[in-house]
Amino acid sequence: VEGISLAKAKEIVAQAKFPADVADQVADVLVTLWETFQSEDATLVEINPLVKTEDGRIIALDGKVTLDDNAEFRQPSHEALVDHASANALEAAAKEKGLNYVKLDNGQVGIIGNGAGLVMSTLDVVAYAGEKFGGMRPANFLDIGGGASAQVMADGLSIILGDPDVKSVFVNVFGGITACDAVANGIVQALELLGPKATKPIVVRLDGNNVVEGRAILSAANHPLVEQAETMDGAASRAAELAAK
Repeated sequence: VEGISLAKAKEIVAQAKFPADVADQVADVLVTLWETFQSEDATLVEINPLVKTEDGRIIALDGKVTLDDNAEFRQPSHEALVDHASANALEAAAKEKGLNYVKLDNGQVGIIGNGAGLVMSTLDVVAYAGEKFGGMRPANFLDIGGGASAQVMADGLSIILGDPDVKSVFVNVFGGITACDAVANGIVQALELLGPKATKPIVVRLDGNNVVEGRAILSAANHPLVEQAETMDGAASRAAELAAK
């Protein structure tokens, strides 16, 4: 990545046709924006508006900076910028466990999936299915990634079951590198780890690698809270129905 040197900044300023009397100041701003973006591991550094004062100075009246959470190990000073008082307690707990979790407003169906694309699709399917059951909606985004171990599944379930808004849970997993039998064992062991903390119905849809073996493991476990569904639409509908009860 070439970045924005002073020469490149002056080129941008010239092409944007800034007046000559402010060109050098604007170029300095562009260089500072780039240096901040790079040194602070930001995903966004924005100034809006950038104004010229009556005495000819260029000033940033407002700005926005978004920092990359994945770079926290390189940026220990960023911790001082976190407003813990306003942070969502569930999101904070999930972050401590290394989970990719986002709490959603006005939701009743807890969602666990592997892969951001699958989880996003699950949110849409649950929202659509919930229209038939009084407007039930997804309560969260939770991507457990490729390694659905017992501990990861237990951590995910504990976060979701700790949400008082959640009335049912939908676990939607497509077995790939982590096969469905490993995922099923993870669910069974997770429920054993959680014990009495697991109190809400859980609908599980498995598909992909070793799906037959995975479904057999869940059937053999015969946990009273767990139901299986063969399709994503069917599982979403059942989870919404259970949430509405």
